[in-house]
Amino acid sequence: MRFEVWAPLADDVRLELDDGTYPMARDARGSWRVERPAVSGETRYRFSVNGGQGVPDPRSRWQPDGVHGASCVWDTSLFRDRKRAAFPETPLREVVVYETHVGTFTPEGTYAAMHRRLAYLRDLGVTHLELMPLSTFPGERGWGYDGVFSYAPHPAYGTPEELFALVEACHELGLGVLLDVVYNHFGPDGNYLGHFGPYFTSHWNTPWGDAINFDGPGSDFVRAYVIDNALMWIRDYGFDGLRLDAVQMLIDSRATHVLEELTTQVDAYARETGRQILITGESDKNNPRYVLPSSKGGYGLQAHWADEVHHTLHAFFTGERDGYFADFGALADVARALQEGYVFQGQYSAYRDRGHGRPPTGVRPEQMIVCAQNHDQIGNRAVGDRSGARLPVERLRAIAALVLLSPFTPMLFQGEEWAAKTPFLYFTDHRDPELAQQVTDGRRREFAHFRFHEFEVPDPQARETFVRSKLDWDEHTREPHAAMLEWHRDLLRLRREYLTRHAVDHEVRFDEQRRWLTMRVGRVLTVTNLSEHPQEVPVGESLHEVLTSTRSDAATNHVLPPWTVDVWRC
Repeated sequence: MRFEVWAPLADDVRLELDDGTYPMARDARGSWRVERPAVSGETRYRFSVNGGQGVPDPRSRWQPDGVHGASCVWDTSLFRDRKRAAFPETPLREVVVYETHVGTFTPEGTYAAMHRRLAYLRDLGVTHLELMPLSTFPGERGWGYDGVFSYAPHPAYGTPEELFALVEACHELGLGVLLDVVYNHFGPDGNYLGHFGPYFTSHWNTPWGDAINFDGPGSDFVRAYVIDNALMWIRDYGFDGLRLDAVQMLIDSRATHVLEELTTQVDAYARETGRQILITGESDKNNPRYVLPSSKGGYGLQAHWADEVHHTLHAFFTGERDGYFADFGALADVARALQEGYVFQGQYSAYRDRGHGRPPTGVRPEQMIVCAQNHDQIGNRAVGDRSGARLPVERLRAIAALVLLSPFTPMLFQGEEWAAKTPFLYFTDHRDPELAQQVTDGRRREFAHFRFHEFEVPDPQARETFVRSKLDWDEHTREPHAAMLEWHRDLLRLRREYLTRHAVDHEVRFDEQRRWLTMRVGRVLTVTNLSEHPQEVPVGESLHEVLTSTRSDAATNHVLPPWTVDVWRC
């Protein structure tokens, strides 16, 4: 096997194996290579730079002993030669995403344990399972956004072989699989990239410190590190797409932005293989450039998150106005979000004290991924409380209908479909005592105003915080959870039957004072009474009721009880 590492500033690089240390040869651009016998899944190795202590490989495919342990050879290219289950192409307008965290989705928290829940997801009506980040991070438990080995799946969840088997099992059931990847920063613990080359630059700054070097000297190799990683997940493991974390923090001044280069190479691979690959990005910038093609000055992502659908629904239905929710709260905000995706299109934002966003010109509705809940919006709350733990069922049903029957691409977060009451907390497992204490203290400072005499903000480092975040799979068989699950299945069935087969227009109408809102998408009309009193909602004639959140006879005359939703077919 050829061992290779990029270390352009080094004078000497050596490969450390169990049977000895071997000098490596340097090429003109600073890549070092040596060939030695190795066994995939067994051989352990490190690199020593300029006589220093051996450290793991930045492109390690497997870190079985954690971020500070030796790298283990694992030839993931061997997965490509296996006969694979064919995953049928799914048009973007038919996609329904289900976001999950491997460690909390099942009691065991492993890839293998997820297999027995895949049929449930298929029957629910989702099309794509999206896994939160898998790159190896410190300790055993965490969200995955502080990963330091981008190519190595986190060992606490299972082996690379078991991850490959999970993707194959999804495909056999007709489920696509997306992976959340983090290319805007790396975690601090176990981050050895600086030992090897200029992976970071102080020219740009991010919330995590120095930015990743996408545009300075040596940036060709840093860009290749990211793009090769994206292709590895898609090509070797068979993932059907990636969700790129906080793409606005991929700071790049080069003429061709790293995002455009990444999507261009992924698109070329998709054309070559005949596969459909979905690359999406998270951003709060309300910037259509992310999903416009390069011919129109864009970066070429297939879709991007549109957070303001969540923000408007949350502010309206809960009454919360903290932080960025201060910009929302009116029914007019909900209506604009459901009509256009972006609420802020350049106008003044009080939360930011400046103008924000621009019109989504040229963006198709299905290119906006919307949700009522996700890992950030739950886990970044002081006690990780879900909507299911603080809103009555009637309001949850209305929110679900507005998201799942919208013209956008909907996403559910694990357990949302049955109004799970288990929290999803922020949890970590840093083994560096100083870093661990900083995380604990920082979390408590952030929510110091939220402390009450009867409880404290959960300690992210405590194992109990992680255990409490695991789904309770017995919950969805009990009421009112079973009824909520059936409601989501019905909504997804209606979406599949009436909304996704053809491109459709849509129109949102509302009355701020009377608090009603209607949303027509193609031939489906969603009618909501969001007030405390029964009222007649004007919906027109020639309608056929297909789903109602109430069994009241009054609904048949378009008089809806308080906080109810009816769905009609035009």
